[in-house]
Amino acid sequence: MLYSKIEGEGKPFLILHGFLGMSDNWKTLGLEFSKLPYQVHMLDLRNHGRSLQSPVFNYQVLAQDVIEYCAENKLENIILLGHSMGGKVAMEIACTHPNLVEKLIVADIGPKFYPQHHQSILQGLLSVDFSLKPSRSDVDEQVSKYVTDFGTRQFLLKSLYWEKPGQLNYRFNINYLNNNIDEIGKELSENMIFEKKTLFLRGENSNYILNDDVANIQKHFPNMILQTVSSAGHWLHAENPKEFYNYVNDFLNN
Repeated sequence: MLYSKIEGEGKPFLILHGFLGMSDNWKTLGLEFSKLPYQVHMLDLRNHGRSLQSPVFNYQVLAQDVIEYCAENKLENIILLGHSMGGKVAMEIACTHPNLVEKLIVADIGPKFYPQHHQSILQGLLSVDFSLKPSRSDVDEQVSKYVTDFGTRQFLLKSLYWEKPGQLNYRFNINYLNNNIDEIGKELSENMIFEKKTLFLRGENSNYILNDDVANIQKHFPNMILQTVSSAGHWLHAENPKEFYNYVNDFLNN
């Protein structure tokens, strides 16, 4: 079963985080969306956060986990928002279960194939030897040898937790994720189409959704619009949350 944080009352609004993220990444915006009002469900996907861990990891099982979560919680006509990997999961759900999803929001990812580009991050995370009982600063220092960007390390190390007194670990299952890394970049199946209203958001400084990608997005999501969040990269919801929120709010109200 998937772990979730639920805020507010109203129409169900599910938020799916990206690769190596968790529900906590969406706490601030989730609280804001819950005031609109929606019942916001911020989920930890399989092998992330506090959710189930499994060596089976692909977009089909990730989508099925969320579909089962909706069934268990009797959620219908949902608003579905996914960022990056979570956006791919959201697309899979919307295309295979269109009656479940009322509106779809996809943040900085397209349906196309993406080449593997997380090698240095994975190497850094895997290089930490937790049997030596490192401190948080020790982990940061070790990962910094592979991941020089401070902001990226801060994001990754949010998943550090005290497994028991004196023993840190990651909340994500780094071994299962590394073993299945080729699944992350896979494209949406050619025949998948979702005809309801869909908002794609991209970061102005991100290269995940290019102008050349729009025709392919429209093939899968003919009722789509694309908005660009200014002064933001791939983590657009964290880098410019106000503009991100405004685009989503406008889309939901129209």
